Amino acid sequence: MNTNSPLPAPGAPLQHYISSAPFDLQSVETMTPEQSKVYQASQLRLMWWKFRKHRLALISGIFLAALYFGILICEFLAPYNLHTRNMDYIYSPPQRVHLFHDGQFVGPFVYGRQMTLDMDTLKRNYIENQDDVQRLRFFCKADSYRFWGLIDGDRHFVCPAENGQLFLAGTDRLGRDVLSRIIYGARISLTIGLVGISFSFLLGIVIGGLAGYHGGIFDLIVQRIIEVLQSIPSIPLWLALAAIMPITWSPILIYFGITVILGLLDWTGLARAVRSKLLALREEDYVLAAQLMGARSSRIIGRHLIPGFMSHLIATATISIPGMILGETALSFLGLGLRAPITSWGILLTEARSVSVIAFYPWLLLPMLPVILVIMAFNFLGDGLRDAADPYK
Repeated sequence: MNTNSPLPAPGAPLQHYISSAPFDLQSVETMTPEQSKVYQASQLRLMWWKFRKHRLALISGIFLAALYFGILICEFLAPYNLHTRNMDYIYSPPQRVHLFHDGQFVGPFVYGRQMTLDMDTLKRNYIENQDDVQRLRFFCKADSYRFWGLIDGDRHFVCPAENGQLFLAGTDRLGRDVLSRIIYGARISLTIGLVGISFSFLLGIVIGGLAGYHGGIFDLIVQRIIEVLQSIPSIPLWLALAAIMPITWSPILIYFGITVILGLLDWTGLARAVRSKLLALREEDYVLAAQLMGARSSRIIGRHLIPGFMSHLIATATISIPGMILGETALSFLGLGLRAPITSWGILLTEARSVSVIAFYPWLLLPMLPVILVIMAFNFLGDGLRDAADPYK
């Protein structure tokens, strides 16, 4: 409208001016490509962008992914078979890997060793022979094994030289390579956390979901049970439940028994978290709409309520897994958990229960290192997932 035109007379109809230019609906709120990328991104993409900024969580996630991939091919990664004994190298200390010999590049190699026995202390002393250069072999054939107990194989990622030795983490009282046993033990120690948390999640979501959604007497009974379980010290309860398992059980049954024990003791915290969330979400309008449409309680909880805070549950799971790994390690270390021939990090640490062994053969404590690294990695990963769970903050 022309602002310089005279005002119309009182009572006269107003004149309307309509632009003949085509109307572009998108021009009302035009966004730059950067703004469009953010505002039109899905919640998963926003969570990934926020998680990626947490460097420690990202590195921990890559580290754990590499470990879990490694347990799939642990027979290939281990230099020796799990049960291979080197009777001439009992309690041999770790060997150092060298690249240069006499100023010349040779490649990764170790020096051969000669054993002498101290007749006063009966301690084996190993002396490196600088003239015996043993080059490492890669993607080579060495000890035979059965891949996952199904397929015969003998290919390894790294092997000692022909008629040589390769003990990067030393050997134990039977001459078995500690590094190979750590790699094999990772399969049990890492998977027991995943299986245990799956069992714990099933109990926590079902029991906590029903208690939070229905409330009433069922919620009251569940809360009292949770309070009783949480009031009992964890270690004595672990010991009592582990002692119940018969010694005649096979190693596989003992493995699943330990997993069930860990799951039974870890569901209480998750159940309370699910209950508190559902107490707030059950009053939402979409829950009332689902009820009016005739949806059952299981469908409302599983399809409408649980997905609303699944990111929080995932973060809780990553923080709970370390507790289960530590629980298995503690039970096996005390002799009440897994038993031979199953190999886990806790069983490997039983070799170092004696003070004299720790004093003379400290490398037997090396299985403690992956336990510490895995626990720290899961905690950092849980912190990153917890921060990324709400990408709009």
